[in-house]
Amino acid sequence: MSKISFKSVVIAAIALVVPVVASANDEVRSLIQNPNYWAFPSGNYDGHRYTALKQINNKNVGKLQVAWTFSTGVLRGHEGGPLVLPGSATGLPGDTLYIHAAFPNNTFAIDLDTLQILWHFEPQQDFDVTVPVMCCDTVNRGLGYSMGQIYLQQADTVLVALDAKTGKVNWSVQQGGDISAALGGPYGPESGMTNTNAPHPIKDKVFTGCSGAEFGVRCWMAAYNAKDGSLAWRAFSMGPDADMMFDANTTSLGKKVGKDSSLKTWKGDQWKQGGGSAWGYWPADFDENLMYYGTGNPGTWNPVVRPGDNKWSMTMFARDIDTGVARWVYQMTPHDEWDYDGVNEMILADFKVKGKMTKALVHFDRNGFAYTMDRITGALLVAEKYDPAVNWATGIDMKTGLPQRVAKYSTHGNGEDVVSKDICPSALGTKDQQPAAYSPQTGLFYVPTNHVCMTYEPVSYAAGGNKYVSGQAFVNANLTMYPAGAVCPDCPNNNAAKDNMGNMLAWDASTGKIVWNIVEQYSVWSGVLATAGGVVFYGNLEGWAKAVDAKSGKLLWKFKTPSGIIGSFNSWAYKGKQYVGVLSGIGGWAGAVVAIPGLAAAPDTAALGAVGGYRSLLQHSRAGGVLMVFALP
Repeated sequence: MSKISFKSVVIAAIALVVPVVASANDEVRSLIQNPNYWAFPSGNYDGHRYTALKQINNKNVGKLQVAWTFSTGVLRGHEGGPLVLPGSATGLPGDTLYIHAAFPNNTFAIDLDTLQILWHFEPQQDFDVTVPVMCCDTVNRGLGYSMGQIYLQQADTVLVALDAKTGKVNWSVQQGGDISAALGGPYGPESGMTNTNAPHPIKDKVFTGCSGAEFGVRCWMAAYNAKDGSLAWRAFSMGPDADMMFDANTTSLGKKVGKDSSLKTWKGDQWKQGGGSAWGYWPADFDENLMYYGTGNPGTWNPVVRPGDNKWSMTMFARDIDTGVARWVYQMTPHDEWDYDGVNEMILADFKVKGKMTKALVHFDRNGFAYTMDRITGALLVAEKYDPAVNWATGIDMKTGLPQRVAKYSTHGNGEDVVSKDICPSALGTKDQQPAAYSPQTGLFYVPTNHVCMTYEPVSYAAGGNKYVSGQAFVNANLTMYPAGAVCPDCPNNNAAKDNMGNMLAWDASTGKIVWNIVEQYSVWSGVLATAGGVVFYGNLEGWAKAVDAKSGKLLWKFKTPSGIIGSFNSWAYKGKQYVGVLSGIGGWAGAVVAIPGLAAAPDTAALGAVGGYRSLLQHSRAGGVLMVFALP
């Protein structure tokens, strides 16, 4: 496969009718114990993406067939997946499936008995204001539920609570409104801030994050009170301690971070355009009263102009659910030089590490390293490459937590307007938004990955780079991406496919080793589902939905859907029958330029958008926005 460069592209791409239980947290925690439903974006609060249903198993999954489909009416990239809830929660007569769409984020309630639309909600959003500042593509990662309400995070930063029975708006909040005065001027799409994450109801709050690092937005995590939409707390990714909600006891790798831990790592007031987006999937540990998330890249992509560690971008956060105060933090990639966002999901599981039973947190970072942490203390336990092609660092120093960088791949060290070659992984990361799964049955993590390397050129102001202007792209880098086999022909993951751009693998987080690996031609961009039936489901950009054996990785079934798959698989049961669902609809970063007409001509020095090698595939796979539902005959 030839190297294809792409350049100068910007991605724009409560009056309840059911009784309110005493604790929204108790309600949702009870619902997720019943495998007939899917009541939380990740399936459960641990982020496992696992179902205890086993009617579909590794003996009969080969007979799986389409049960029904539903079109959202939108052809853009569709990430995330549906919620499935009982009438006891929603006030409706029976079980209901709730599904979302990419921009403009239409939301539907579907009766599982008749498959009729019970209600739909069409947000009123300004395309011309919001879409041009969406990076990357106009995706939305799903819905949340608690207290008889369906929560939708619109792209234009409006968070909405919909009555689960009727679709009526119970409340809505413009997220930038409460901080506009403090920052001076508007703080929403006009300033480059958007949203793509699924709202996460935890206890009596609804959590939502912020996108916009490529536009110089200083991002945050926020908690809103589910009852009325009032703000409970907001914590920024960088800045003064009060803004970040750090206190004297906040630690990193067991040591107190100290006063002004962020401010000391930025030049002047660059932290005000610091980035650090938070748009992933977020688990919670109720015993510790903590929720966990990661932050993305600092602004701008040109590292030369922002010296310092740029804390706390690229960071794992553990925060108190009620107060927002950070208990511990860990920065995976200080002073990011390659756009290795740290937003990927955290997965909570208890297993032995070095012979000791551990309450662990597992994170597959964009930088190509898989981290196993003690989720209570933030201690670093395991950090290993989950793609042998990763070369920007030789490893992670287990005492300091710092990556051991390789000088030849340092885009800062090589300087502005210089092309650093053959850096692995690319800015896509070894894994991007596509969430992994964990099976308590096998003890393995199932990880969809990219196998892509790149060249990277930081662009100077003299060569045409943009200085920060609110609402304008603030990236200043040119990239070329290509298969990792061109850089690492002898990597075990390549097997005979030297031009493959993806892998699907099983990972042992206690040792940091790959158990089995499946080579895919293109990046595996779908979310994964593990099942008690010994099956793992995932999809690829060619549109194939696949089922493999959880222990061996052996292919058991595949089905060609109408478009590439970047949605997340999940499962539920209705009237004694198990179903598996996934959204088919190509897009996301890999498909954004093709999926959104006209954006390829957008002005900027940013190297965002589709990997060029995907272009012919994507042009023949435009049909999308279809929920595919499978079952046994």
